[in-house]
Amino acid sequence: MSQAQQPSRRTVLAAAVVAAVASGTMPAAAATTAAPAGTDTAAAPGRPVDYHAWTSYRDWRGGSAEGVRAVPGRRPGAEIGTPAGRTDYTDPHTGRTATWEYATWTSPVHRLSVPATEVIASWNAHTPEGTWLQVELRGTYSDGTDTPWYVMGRWAAGDQDIKRTSVDDQSDGKSSIWTDTFAIDDASSGLRLVSYRLRLTLHRTPGTRLTPTVWRLGAMGSDIPDRFTVPASAPALTRELAVPRYSQEIHKGQYPEYDNGGEAWCSPTSSQMIIEYWGGRLTPEQLSWVDPSYADPQVDHAARYTYDNQYEGCGNWPFNVAYAATFDGIQGVVTRLASLTDLETLVAAGIPAITSQSFLKTELTGAGYGTSGHLMTVIGFTADGDVIANDPASPSDEAVRRVYLRREFENIWLRTKRYDANGKVRSGTGGVCYLYFPAHPSARQRKALAAVGVC
Repeated sequence: MSQAQQPSRRTVLAAAVVAAVASGTMPAAAATTAAPAGTDTAAAPGRPVDYHAWTSYRDWRGGSAEGVRAVPGRRPGAEIGTPAGRTDYTDPHTGRTATWEYATWTSPVHRLSVPATEVIASWNAHTPEGTWLQVELRGTYSDGTDTPWYVMGRWAAGDQDIKRTSVDDQSDGKSSIWTDTFAIDDASSGLRLVSYRLRLTLHRTPGTRLTPTVWRLGAMGSDIPDRFTVPASAPALTRELAVPRYSQEIHKGQYPEYDNGGEAWCSPTSSQMIIEYWGGRLTPEQLSWVDPSYADPQVDHAARYTYDNQYEGCGNWPFNVAYAATFDGIQGVVTRLASLTDLETLVAAGIPAITSQSFLKTELTGAGYGTSGHLMTVIGFTADGDVIANDPASPSDEAVRRVYLRREFENIWLRTKRYDANGKVRSGTGGVCYLYFPAHPSARQRKALAAVGVC
């Protein structure tokens, strides 16, 4: 797979966000100004991660709206009511300029329980043909100054109106956007992000009643200590979930316009496995564009509809989550977990997870490859506590199920520093994962999600 052959832009991203703390311990929290009125505050002290989301009718009625209305019901959301105005957008990937009606919703300030070196936004939405959305972030630093409004993504479920895209070259000299991640430029300075707001801009074709509908908008802020190794967790669960198995490798050479074909499709392949675990299915009509001679056409479909035209890849984390949430009854988030104990909590409640890791061939027994960035799906644990993973970097669907040694897996997933084959220090993703779960979780599932900081 391509990730194993050369460093990806995701590697550059990870290098930018590692907290440079020589002692290997968490830095002291910076700036303790009082939270302003109307500020949301996190309720999970003690975790190095703060995930917060706006999902309820009350949430959508809060914040500041210009042309956006809150929609009640079983799945509350935000949509265009009366447009705030019109704007022209020139798609950088097609050169096409079009006029759109738009409306905006800006969240209340969320004060992070963990002053953060990085923040990743994610969202769940419906964008019918003729609509799209933009997500932006603006934060306040621990020195009291503010960031600019950073674009975290321009997204549509389809690709007929705009080309979904991240936005490069965003920086203010203190922080930068690396594809889908806000990162403090120099974490060793002690500067942190202490709060943020998110802004939605919803777009539609002028003169229609079409509208995007956003059900979930949130972000994960974190400050993970610099570490080559992590503490070992004790096994506590024996269970395996029945998750479909798909190989990315059997798609080599297919649709190279989407990140050079299947060899680089670990993220959408993993996403499709869990989507189908939760009952998500694509119709023959939706799959009609795929060459009928290709096996598992739903994987080709997932690659096309997670593709980030600026990143030139299918590994944009929020775009994968947003794709999963286009299926009825599924929602998702990007977050970080603290240990395999967190994964056991989720699997015990029937929730698999997609994890991101990088490693040498010698660091993960049985993988048979090394990689600078790879996604796989954790589906369970053996009686010895080892990790059962659906690894899409497998030669066939039948070979996808793997068992990886617990200690090895935990370390390559949770560390933030590693050595490459040339002995140079590189970065790890520090426990990043995607979680997909029912739009209406059971009580047990809600409890498990809350235990890992997902509201």
